[in-house]
Amino acid sequence: MAERPTTSWREGIAHEAEQLAGGTLDPGCPCMAALYPEELLVATDAVLDVFEVELAGLSEASDAQVLAVVERVVLALNAVDGTHSGYETDEREELCGYIDEALTESGIDVAALTARHGLGRYQLTDTWRNW
Repeated sequence: MAERPTTSWREGIAHEAEQLAGGTLDPGCPCMAALYPEELLVATDAVLDVFEVELAGLSEASDAQVLAVVERVVLALNAVDGTHSGYETDEREELCGYIDEALTESGIDVAALTARHGLGRYQLTDTWRNW
C-alpha cells in the first residue's frame, strides 16, 4: 500500500527529537512538531483510514464511483485542514500523490480516468480541494 504522508511526517518529528536529545540540533530550530501537531496527524490518519477502506473493490467501479471516493476523501481532508490549518504546499503535494498512488495500486488507471473527464492527471483532486 502507498505510504501515507503522515508516516514521513511522524518520522521527521522523531528524527528531530533524536537530534535535540543528542545535542546535534539547536533547540531553536526544530519545526516538525509544530508543523505536524498530533491532532492534525490523528485527524489526517482517520480520513485516510476511511479512504483505504473505500478503495477495496474499486478496480471494477465506474468513474462516478471512483470520483465519489476521491471527493469524499478530499472534502474530509478540507475539514481537517480547516480545523488545524495544517497542509502547506509540500503536504498538499504529498496528499495528492498518496491519493493517486493508492488509487493506482487499487487498479484504477488515474491518467485514463482524468483524461475521460477533461482533466490532467494531477488535477484529480482540484474540483473539491481547498487545501
